Amino acid sequence: MKASNGKNVIISVKGIQNGIEDAKNSADLIELITEGKYYKKGDTFYVTYKESEVTGMEGTTTTLKVSGNVVTLMRFGSINSQFVFERGIKHISYYETPFGVFTVGVLANDVSVALDDHGGQIKVDYEIDIDNQKTSINDFHIQIRKAGHRNG
Repeated sequence: MKASNGKNVIISVKGIQNGIEDAKNSADLIELITEGKYYKKGDTFYVTYKESEVTGMEGTTTTLKVSGNVVTLMRFGSINSQFVFERGIKHISYYETPFGVFTVGVLANDVSVALDDHGGQIKVDYEIDIDNQKTSINDFHIQIRKAGHRNG
């Protein structure tokens, strides 16, 4: 990727995963703050960053493609997957890990996008099922801001 291919940004990712069996006691929270790239092609925004050991996906690059209120999450590397989040529509995806390939259904209950040329935020609330068995209810919140801007 060329250095000119996008703005350097700070990306804050918060993800919550609630297991179906015991949703009150099995929530996993992942928080990652990392540098990445942010750019726009036509009416579509792209956010790209490298995963780390914090997310358990070290060696994987994540790209979010945001077109209107449809968010596509693509991962390449140690984990390969593509999830499409579109409110009220279930999309079937493949999730490839070192341990095997799974068929995953993703149903977005809510997709909220507030992006402009400088950054913004994406919030997605979704359910995952594996082999038609609902396995978790999740959400993620991503904030994008220009690199070099510090609070305080």
